[in-house]
Amino acid sequence: MLRYAEQARGRGEKLAADLFSGAGGLSLGMEEAGYRVVLAVDHYPEAVETHRHHHAGLSVDWDLGDPERIRQVADLVTQAGVELLAGGPPCQPFSKAGRSIIRHKVRHGLRDPYDERRDLWRSFLEVINLARPPAVLMENVPDMALDKEMFILRTMVHELESLGYAVEERAVDTWRYGVPQFRQRLILVALQDGVAFQWPTESPERPTVWNAISDLPEVEGGWRPPGGAEGWAEYAGPKTDFQRRMRRNVAARDETKVFDHITRPVREDDLEAFQLMDASTRYSDLPAEMKRYRDDIFDDKYKRLDMHGLSRTITAHIAKDGYWYIHPEQHRTITVREAARLQTFPDDFRFAGPPSAAFKQIGNAVPPMLGEHLARAVRQSLGLGTPAHVSTREVAATLAAWFEGDHVNGIPWLRAQTRWQVIQGEILLDRAHPDVIRQVWRTLETWRQPQDTVAREDDLRRIGQFISREARADTVAQLARTLADNPALLRDDDALRKVSGLHESLADLAILVAPVGEEDDSEEPVLVTKGVLRVAARFSGNPVGSRNRLTDGRLEVARMIGIDTDARSAHLGLIDLANTLCRPQEPVCHECPLAKKCIEATHSEPLF
Repeated sequence: MLRYAEQARGRGEKLAADLFSGAGGLSLGMEEAGYRVVLAVDHYPEAVETHRHHHAGLSVDWDLGDPERIRQVADLVTQAGVELLAGGPPCQPFSKAGRSIIRHKVRHGLRDPYDERRDLWRSFLEVINLARPPAVLMENVPDMALDKEMFILRTMVHELESLGYAVEERAVDTWRYGVPQFRQRLILVALQDGVAFQWPTESPERPTVWNAISDLPEVEGGWRPPGGAEGWAEYAGPKTDFQRRMRRNVAARDETKVFDHITRPVREDDLEAFQLMDASTRYSDLPAEMKRYRDDIFDDKYKRLDMHGLSRTITAHIAKDGYWYIHPEQHRTITVREAARLQTFPDDFRFAGPPSAAFKQIGNAVPPMLGEHLARAVRQSLGLGTPAHVSTREVAATLAAWFEGDHVNGIPWLRAQTRWQVIQGEILLDRAHPDVIRQVWRTLETWRQPQDTVAREDDLRRIGQFISREARADTVAQLARTLADNPALLRDDDALRKVSGLHESLADLAILVAPVGEEDDSEEPVLVTKGVLRVAARFSGNPVGSRNRLTDGRLEVARMIGIDTDARSAHLGLIDLANTLCRPQEPVCHECPLAKKCIEATHSEPLF
C-alpha cells in the first residue's frame, strides 16, 4: 500500500483514505474528483470484496472499534501522506450517563483511556487526532445531529476545532448534485490550519427516475440470466446524458450487456396489487382483500416510483423489502442495477455476494456523484486557502461573555436559579412589555418552588388580572398544584417534558437554564425558536429561518453554541440576544456582541 501511495504521489496525484468505506461509493466519487484512494477500511466482508475489486489501494476488513486497528490505520494514513481522510462512522445513540462522561472529558481536556473499546465515531476522531490529515470529510444520516442535544455532532466539532481544523457541517439534499432520489445526508468537512470550506455549487442537472433507468431492458420479477452472476441482459444503448455517464466506462466487449439486472420474484397476490397501482396510489387505497398488512400502520407499504420525479431514498432495508421501490411501469420491484443507477453507481460497478448483499451495499453507500462534488470542493478550498469566517468556539465564548456580563437582561428568568421560576416566568410574562416584566418578575422570583406559588395563589391571580393575563395565571396555578404534589418531576428531565399542560419546549428551556446536579451531568437541549433562528440566519448569511428548522436551523444554532464550558451560557445568550438586540425590525447592531462577525451587520442592506 505504501509503495502504491508513493507511486501515485510521484504522478502528482492527491491521496485519500476511506474509513467505513462500504462498497466504495464515496471512494469512487473521490477518484472522479482526482484523488487516489490508497486505503479503505470496513468490517463487512462483501463490501470489502466489492471495494477491493474496483480500487487498487489496500482494502481491508478491520474492526475500527479495536484500538490496535486505530493505531495501525493512523500510521498508514500518516506514512502514506493521505491528504483527504473520508468516512461515514456509524453513530449509536448515547444514554444520558454516557453523554455525561464524554461531556466531562471534553470540557476538562481529558482523553479516553487508549485501551478502551470506543464507539466508532470516536474511533474516527482518534485516527484524525493521530494522523492530522489536511482535510476530513464525514458523511452520515441527518438523525445523527437531530437528537435533542445534538451531542455527537457538537462533540465532533469541538474536538476537530481543538485540533486546529475549521469545520463546516450541513444537511445536503443529494438531488441538488445530480442524484435522482430524495436522500438527505449530513456532511461535515474539516480543513486544517483554519482554512474555510466552500460548499460546491448545485448541479444544473435534475435527473428523474426515468432519466436514470428508462434504457434498462424489461424483465419480469424473479428473472435470472443464464450464467448466474456472470450472466447479463441484452442492452440496446443509453438514451439520456445521465445514462451515457453511467455507461462511459463499460468495456467495449460489454456494450450490449447490462449486468446485475435482477430482482425478486413477485407473488401472485402482489402482482395483482401492483397492476392496480400508479405513482400516487397508497397501500391504504388497495382493496381490502389484497392487503397483508394493517393499512393504518403501513399506509405506504407499497410504493410505485414516479418516473417523472425522484426516487424515494434507497436504504439498506431494500435488501429485505423492495415494496417501497416498485418499478414505474413494470409490475415488479426494482433490480440491483436500477437501485445502483438511482445511487449513481455506474454500470461497470459490480457488487460481491448474492443480490441481498448487493442491495445492502447499495443502500448503505454514499452516492458517488455526491462524493465527487464534495471531494472536488475540498480540493478547490485547500487550493484557495481562504481563512474561515469564525469558529464555533469563538462565537460561543463571545455569546457567553455577553450573557454573563453587565447588560439589561430582556428575559430575567434566563438567569433563574430553579426550574419552577423559569416555567412560571415564561408562561406569565413571555412577550410582555419590558416594564411589566421588570415589575412582576420581582415577585415571581421569590416563588422559587411550586409550593411557594400554591401558597400565594391569590397574589398570582391578582397579578394576572393586573396585566390582563388571567388565563396564563390560571395555567401557572394548575401547574403549580401538579408539581407541588409531585416535586420529583422537576428533577427528572424526561418526566418534566411529559407533564400535562407543560409544553415540551418550555420544559427544555427550564432544563437548560437550571441544571440539576453537576452541569456536566445535566442535559443541554438545543432550543430552536423563531427568534434564535433569526439571529442564526443573520449571523451566518444563510436563510435558515425560512428553511427546515429541524435540520438547517438546528445545525446553525449548534454551530454558534458548541459544547465547551461556555455552551450553556452561550445558548442562553443567543436566546436573550434574539429578544433584546436582534429584533425582527430595527435590530440594534451597534450594541450586538456578534456584530463584527455577523454577515448581515457588515452589509449595508438586510439579507432577508
